[in-house]
Amino acid sequence: MHLASTAWPDAAAVDTDLALLPVGSTEQHGPHAPLGTDTLNAEAVAALAADRYESPVVVAPAVPVGVAEEHRGFAGTLWTTEDTFRAYVRDVVTSLAHHGWDRVVCVNGHGGNVAALREVCARVVRHDGAFAVPFTWFDEVGEHSSEMGHAGPLETSLLRHANPETVHADRLDEAAEGASDRWGDWQGGVNLAVDSDEFTENGVVGDPRDSSADLGETLADRAAEALCDLLDAVATRDPAPR
Repeated sequence: MHLASTAWPDAAAVDTDLALLPVGSTEQHGPHAPLGTDTLNAEAVAALAADRYESPVVVAPAVPVGVAEEHRGFAGTLWTTEDTFRAYVRDVVTSLAHHGWDRVVCVNGHGGNVAALREVCARVVRHDGAFAVPFTWFDEVGEHSSEMGHAGPLETSLLRHANPETVHADRLDEAAEGASDRWGDWQGGVNLAVDSDEFTENGVVGDPRDSSADLGETLADRAAEALCDLLDAVATRDPAPR
């Protein structure tokens, strides 16, 4: 049940305590992919898992702006501070909990959100009378997780499967030519770069020419399967009393 397209009496009638909150970003994804890539991909995984799951699941509207100042050198990127992001996510989760949907998985599509999501979910569990956990889809696709870059083959593949009209396929060569082969500018174990335009000409890390709709379908399937398994665990979890 997707809240944004549901009337309130129908929402009230849903018998579940499970909810999914897609969390994304509005940031550059090279010349070939949309600024909303992370949000679109998080929404796609959440929707597929909710459709497959054996019990009803509430799907909240996505959080579309995240912790993304590292991409500020590219036009259209929006960002918020970690404090603002955590406060916003916490408010949305506690809003869901107010209506009885108090077991929430934050389905994340942006690496820059990971640390803040981990912290805010722990704060919700400790202080808000709800149970929340973070889930980052590209960490849950098996051996493909090691191929994650930025606007590279994984993110582009999921777009080509779930939202193919958003990908500029005629710009894939351009995207690859201006890409970096790794994230950051490293000296030993230290990343010297603060922003992504310090090490990638066009914002891309990895080769999006290796993307395909078929790979995207595999990624979506694996991520949704892992998310359904997580929903099972969340549904049966008995959090320690606070």
